[in-house]
Amino acid sequence: MSHRPLLVVVTGPTASGKTALALDLAEALDCEIVSADSRQVFRDIPIGTAAPTSVERARVPHHLVGFLPLDAAYSAAAYEADALAVLGSLFARRPVAVVCGGSMMYVDALVRGIDDMPSISDDVRRKVLDFYASQGAEALLAWLEIIDPEMYRIVDRRNMKRVIHAVEITLQAGVPASSLRTGQAKERPFDVLKLCIDMPREQLFARINARVDTMMDAGFLEEARSVYPMRNLNSLNTVGYKELFAFFDGAMDLPTAVARIAKNTRVYAKKQLTWLARDAQLHRLQPDAALEQALALITPKL
Repeated sequence: MSHRPLLVVVTGPTASGKTALALDLAEALDCEIVSADSRQVFRDIPIGTAAPTSVERARVPHHLVGFLPLDAAYSAAAYEADALAVLGSLFARRPVAVVCGGSMMYVDALVRGIDDMPSISDDVRRKVLDFYASQGAEALLAWLEIIDPEMYRIVDRRNMKRVIHAVEITLQAGVPASSLRTGQAKERPFDVLKLCIDMPREQLFARINARVDTMMDAGFLEEARSVYPMRNLNSLNTVGYKELFAFFDGAMDLPTAVARIAKNTRVYAKKQLTWLARDAQLHRLQPDAALEQALALITPKL
């Protein structure tokens, strides 16, 4: 028997049934849910982010959902601090809490912690963004290779957001960003049990396709139109909104945009599955017995 609180992490690819399982677990355990979704933290986009509905939030209290304006800056480091603060309050009342989400960097930030990095000043951020805007991606990559060869070697060079941030950190810290990476997990005052519904890929993809249709029926087009004037915000640089914004721009018709949303969501799910495949601590649950299997794992730890 452990005297430490237990954090039950329900993660997995999009549309795999995380929300339903987390709700059932939280009700069975009489505890609350903390979101681990990098887009659900923002207000005004509940349909496109598949945020928990008002009915679901009435069933179980949720935390870190819809609490930020769309133009707010947020990061995995900020999430780590916010989630730990919420859990401190929850564990003071109950010995167990549920975290639910598929943003793998957020889950890792909470469970393992992330390396301490400097806050980026406005001057440094402007300098790097101006360079990128005027010189382009290849020049920025060449700059990163000069100032931090190791980070240049390991960074995803197609993800310019990460390339930009690597350059920013190196300039801000005065040392290569790669030298600040320890790769060591931080000590946490709670135990962790990580769960994932192990759904066959064909079934998962069918659920993704159906979810996109459901989102459109629920008013996703109108939601996207309402935030279209803010399309350049980072919070809206995500699957669903980008495709509908392209439709509003006249770059594609609506059926093409909807089909593209489903396709790009399936691509995102594949990336999530690749990340999860590397996690040796993950307990995989069968879709038709997920709740029973999860409770069988949780109960001995309480």
